[in-house]
Amino acid sequence: MNYQQPHQAYQQNSIQTASPGELTMMLYNGCLKFIRLAKKGIENENIEQKNVNIQKAQNIINELMVTLNPDVEISNQMRSLYDYMNHQLIQANIKNDVEILSEVEGLVSEFRDTWKEVLKLNKQQKQVSVNG
Repeated sequence: MNYQQPHQAYQQNSIQTASPGELTMMLYNGCLKFIRLAKKGIENENIEQKNVNIQKAQNIINELMVTLNPDVEISNQMRSLYDYMNHQLIQANIKNDVEILSEVEGLVSEFRDTWKEVLKLNKQQKQVSVNG
């Protein structure tokens, strides 16, 4: 019988029980993780590590693009930024450029931090409506 590691089971459960907002946060955090691993790959001259992790970051950016609601005005602006990040990830991969990865890392961090604030505000509003 094959038993999952407790950490893997916890991760799987976290994903299955997360709200859409929490899932978006997980995507941002995963993207940052893969960008950092790609930077280490470049620094260590490990081309495979760099390539695999940049591709994982690109997959996350693509997933974030798919989840955008086209009926909301800001989605078009976000799509353009995601497109730009994706293009920059391709350039970083081709050029082995840590600076480009750092730029994308900064953008993703800003998106993640903004999203964290949105989640916090939503939670506060829900508490006010329940208690008020």
